[in-house]
Amino acid sequence: MTLTDPALIASIEERAGELPEAVRLAMRPPAGPTGATIVSRLPLTDDEFGPTPPSWREAARWSRDPKRGNSFQLDVVMLLLARCAGEPFGWYGQQDGRLVNNIVPTPGHEHEQSGASSRTLLSPHTEDAFHPDRANLLMLACLRNPDLVGTTVSSVRQVELTDDEYRLLSTPTLPILPDVSYGDGHERFTPPPLPTIWYADESRTRTTDPTLRYDPAYTPLDDADAEFRHAYARLTAELERVCHTAALAPGELLLVDNDVAVHGRVPFTARYDGTDRWLKRVNIRLPERRRRTAEADENGYGQRTVAPFRMGTGRADAERDTTPDERGTVEHS
Repeated sequence: MTLTDPALIASIEERAGELPEAVRLAMRPPAGPTGATIVSRLPLTDDEFGPTPPSWREAARWSRDPKRGNSFQLDVVMLLLARCAGEPFGWYGQQDGRLVNNIVPTPGHEHEQSGASSRTLLSPHTEDAFHPDRANLLMLACLRNPDLVGTTVSSVRQVELTDDEYRLLSTPTLPILPDVSYGDGHERFTPPPLPTIWYADESRTRTTDPTLRYDPAYTPLDDADAEFRHAYARLTAELERVCHTAALAPGELLLVDNDVAVHGRVPFTARYDGTDRWLKRVNIRLPERRRRTAEADENGYGQRTVAPFRMGTGRADAERDTTPDERGTVEHS
């Protein structure tokens, strides 16, 4: 059985609605200004799932092996939790379309801008910023982190920019390209210019809560004029100023509002001895949340989603709690 098996999907649809109310409330998207929150915690231990795999491919192969910890069971739990929040999905072009991704350091990828890197700073970014169907909510679960490697989170709703900087950054100027985890082939598509910052209600002014679409590692900034590059640099500096760092422990979940906050990772030295940091990731769509009208015309560089829950009925809007949620702190002491 795989995570996209129809019988398993149907069971998750049914069981997600039976989870305790406290669990469903904990999985609400964070609405505080930081755009992220830590949910504690699943009853996991560092030695429960065997050695950290050397790549996502080995993690996938080992997930059903009892001798290597059987992390498939945790994958099912993550989908149950994600279904409480919205519609979990994957990408055909990333990790073979799996709904739950494994984030582990991989030999030979130490210095690239992807989840497989280690020695370099993983720049703060919007997850899958290049695509109009990117996640609204990102869930990261920690299985192992003995070196207390920090995940960084910065919110556009905490930055301070001038009116001119907001104006420049809200003008569609540069494209964002797919990251290396999607391979090549995107060159045959015409990259559309995108705004970096905009507002949920397009008729309002910048006094309302802004939304962010940001990935400097995959944005051709040299193609913009000096004025735009200066505004982008100011945004980068502000995101660094308001950055929070979370060193996740086994069993902790980090929920990131992918429309509001960017996330990254501090550098570390991987040992590749089975003890390195290991996270699992789920992309979640929030059907009730709308994005810019113009995004409907984007080609997404041909990347398509794996979305078995798109037509599901396990999460009726009538059952969702809409009480304002001010959770938001992600900083560990």
